[in-house]
Amino acid sequence: MVQTNSVNSQASVFDLSSYLAERQPLVEAALDQAVPLTYPETLYEAMRYSLLAGGKRLRPILCLAACELAGGSVEMALPTACALEMIHTMSLIHDDLPAMDNDDYRRGRLTNHKVYGEDVAILAGDALLTYAFEYVATATQGVPAEQVLRVIAALGKAVGAAGLVGGQVVDLASEGNPDVTIETLTFIHTHKTGALLEVSVTSGAVLAGASEPDIERLARYAQGIGLAFQIVDDVLDITSTPEQLGKSVGKDLQAQKATYPSLWGIEESKRQAQQLVDEAKAELQGFGELRQPLIALADYITARTH
Repeated sequence: MVQTNSVNSQASVFDLSSYLAERQPLVEAALDQAVPLTYPETLYEAMRYSLLAGGKRLRPILCLAACELAGGSVEMALPTACALEMIHTMSLIHDDLPAMDNDDYRRGRLTNHKVYGEDVAILAGDALLTYAFEYVATATQGVPAEQVLRVIAALGKAVGAAGLVGGQVVDLASEGNPDVTIETLTFIHTHKTGALLEVSVTSGAVLAGASEPDIERLARYAQGIGLAFQIVDDVLDITSTPEQLGKSVGKDLQAQKATYPSLWGIEESKRQAQQLVDEAKAELQGFGELRQPLIALADYITARTH
């Protein structure tokens, strides 16, 4: 009990707003530099349109925080942090397409295909995905090659059939099905959303040369916040306005998608998300003061309104 109170006391001292105010511009500048505008301009404009559209930059910041936690530096993790945002951006561009969720707005402005057309939007997503791997391989400095290779393999698994893409396929197949179980829903979201969040954390630790037990603990932390993130997303889709969320709301209900609130109700969904966050934070015991950004980011997930 004493240890828990100590953690809460330390967490209250940590200023997440200042931390994000320092890290987000760092990520923005790195992304801007990573994808310069060149020929063919339309393709690069489309890539940059979505990549530089703002957002929380949660995945890159988790990667940087985990790398520092494990004794590494921001510099060694920054290329992977950028690659994670490239992959995430690809998933948003493709997710918004008419063949998927058919959304008109993302982060408060028109979606990529509404500006550049479906053909260029698909190719912009493809280009960001493939460039992400190239960027990790060519831009990472000061990290042993075997650790870089492990990160590249983990990114591939997280985004492919065993991760994000697999979760998206099951998600699409479940639309309109009134018999979707909580197990299927959890499979969808641990793959579609959780896999990329998990590799965001573990890749930072791998780059820093963390021990296997520490990587496993950080993986469990990330799995917890990844699922909590999706539960909160489902709740916000019901309780927020388009202005608050920066995108269309009520899309899950309209598409007859199973969500955590549809199976559990809103209050139980919030309770489950909080429990996941509490369990995730417990995995960070013993890491010392450097765990504070990851603790604060876990709390942010359940407290966010957009």
